[in-house]
Amino acid sequence: MGAEPKVTLDLARGLGLTADEYDRIIHRLGREPSYTELGLFSALWSEHCAYKHSKVFLARLPQRGPHVLQGPGENAGALDIGDGWAVVFKIESHNHPSFIEPFQGAATGVGGILRDIFTMGARPIAILDSLRFGDPADAKTRRLIQGVVSGISWYGNCFGCPTVGGEIAFAPEYAGNPLVNVMCVGLVRADRIFRARAEGVGNPVFYVGNKTGRDGIHGATMASATFDEHAEERRPTVQVGDPFTEKLLLEACLEAMATGAVVGIQDMGAAGLACCTSEMPGRSGTGMAVELSAVPQREEGMTPYELLLSESQERMLLVGARGREEELRRVFAKWELDAVRIGEVTAGPDLVVRHRGEEVARVPVEALAEAPRYEKPYAPPAGLAALQAFDPMTLPEPPDCAEALVALLGSPAIASKEWAYRQYDQQVGINTLVLPGSDASVLRVKGTRRAIAVAVDGNGRHVFLDPRRGAAMAVCEAARNVSCAGGRPLGVTDCLNFGSPERPEILWQLAEAVEGIAEACRALEVPVVGGNVSLYNETVPAVGATPQAILPTPIVGVVGLLEDAGLLATQWFKAAGERIALLGPEAVSLGGSEYLWARHGRVAGRLAPLDLEIERRVQGAVRAAIDAGLATAAHDCAEGGVAVTLAEACVTGRTPIGCEATLSAGGRRDQTLFGEGPSRVVVSVGSARQREFEALMAESAIPWRWIGTTGGDRLRLRMGTETVVDVGLDRLEHAWRNGFERHMA
Repeated sequence: MGAEPKVTLDLARGLGLTADEYDRIIHRLGREPSYTELGLFSALWSEHCAYKHSKVFLARLPQRGPHVLQGPGENAGALDIGDGWAVVFKIESHNHPSFIEPFQGAATGVGGILRDIFTMGARPIAILDSLRFGDPADAKTRRLIQGVVSGISWYGNCFGCPTVGGEIAFAPEYAGNPLVNVMCVGLVRADRIFRARAEGVGNPVFYVGNKTGRDGIHGATMASATFDEHAEERRPTVQVGDPFTEKLLLEACLEAMATGAVVGIQDMGAAGLACCTSEMPGRSGTGMAVELSAVPQREEGMTPYELLLSESQERMLLVGARGREEELRRVFAKWELDAVRIGEVTAGPDLVVRHRGEEVARVPVEALAEAPRYEKPYAPPAGLAALQAFDPMTLPEPPDCAEALVALLGSPAIASKEWAYRQYDQQVGINTLVLPGSDASVLRVKGTRRAIAVAVDGNGRHVFLDPRRGAAMAVCEAARNVSCAGGRPLGVTDCLNFGSPERPEILWQLAEAVEGIAEACRALEVPVVGGNVSLYNETVPAVGATPQAILPTPIVGVVGLLEDAGLLATQWFKAAGERIALLGPEAVSLGGSEYLWARHGRVAGRLAPLDLEIERRVQGAVRAAIDAGLATAAHDCAEGGVAVTLAEACVTGRTPIGCEATLSAGGRRDQTLFGEGPSRVVVSVGSARQREFEALMAESAIPWRWIGTTGGDRLRLRMGTETVVDVGLDRLEHAWRNGFERHMA
């Protein structure tokens, strides 16, 4: 194998550890670490694995509720949805790998989140993705988009899990650091959930799945570092995926679990074998002894260091029941997968690693699992107050609001993302009731009347201008999307994408955003049951230059429950002659809006006010209207304001249906039409049932009013008696359908 490098402080720093952390390692071990032991600490103490800068804030999130079966700390969260079923879900990031190698980075991100779900014993039924890129007019950005979307579709389609929803947004700040966040949802019987535990001294430890290679070594460390001009040289740290093997692994794991011979199981994701062999006993208060020479390998001469830190895909660490080893081997042999005993659970307290009988690492499990936690000073960024103080009303109004609406509807962030989602298999498994393109995706729970609604949302510009309110608004919008489908939000998973936490202004953004998420989740009674933190999303364009961070982008995934799958709603108008109502407050702002960026190139101003009690009541009123069969369509007012919301309701269905509406008079046209604010929903109601709807709204005690009627082939919007928009649906639909795709053609 050759001589191992000499362990020094410089080597430790090169592996991402600080001088203080290196001293802590020596203190905990009572000696200098070996090279292999240093590798263990470098991976397990990386930001990606240890959340060193974020754990102090994450503790503020509400994590308990009447439906919670499993909260944070496991492979994924789980909620009870009745009839003996649980929904298991989580969101993860694969940002850094996807910049270096877009196709494999995104593909293996999908593979990893799928494994997080089926290690819980659940069968994955849906994938959603939340993506952020720079300007799609740029050729390099287009290549990133094409690679990422192709990677997601290839892995999900080959594995056989539908990609049913998501979002794509664009801003210059993501040009050097695209975001690839992937959420997966699965179903399991509530009494058959498995966990990543290493319980039972003497129980065998099995390596199952694909063979180990040198791909992905130090992937966790790479994901915990700022990019520089040499970022693309890190391709060897990006894993290579094999979705066909993963499909076999899914079936083998679920079959093995059904035998009762599986005690605990964990995906070999970030930090690979090093992570599983420390985290599983760490959760159980046990130890573990493993023999690395038994690990199935696809490359010759791999060192203990490489075997422990490889992030090769489609692998699991499984703790079996002693005496039932042959049952497990038979199951995996049936699926033509390796299932090799590599060790056993011990009484602890150490992880003991041997290679060909020689001890190469002996580290207390607790020392690896409990990385340092940092509470560093933080402060708002300089210049933020000036940005917030900017008044968009000082900018000129558009001379033609109809032309402004057409341009906004055709902007890449708002325009149809069909170019992406038509590459995805959306219906494999025949659970999908609402396909991509509405506010939320809806999937049936077979064998019951129930369905689940799922949505992801995030707005980096909002969070940049006001991290606390912007993050709270992201929770509200994701939950509102679920409510607009008829689902009652039950739980949240989040992916917190930020720059370097070593910069006080970035840490302030993170702290404020988490507080905003916590406030909104408490108000809406939706606990956070899992998620991911992705930091160091920034690039140093040249030596000595100021790092360029992404917009602070917490992505929120919400899962909700429909008691009756037959009572669901979509965002588009269904028929002419129906009444249109606008639910929620009138207050909107151009601050941080898509209009302000798309038309004026500005990210500035103050966000509209957020009243969480009104938000809760509006969502309840929307669900009640859908449950009563009164609302034929429901669409959240989000990017682009009420004008874009009405245009989308007109043109996003199979058959375009126009409308006429009268909006508030007295304000500026651009603010009324394109201003954004929370807690606002457009619904359509059959004319024969408007009295029932009015009575329901009166009971709901929310601000609302009738604003118009569906029908015709135009969108006409008035402010008072003045017609401010009058445009044919053909123009609107063409702008919306081609606004993004024209860049990708």
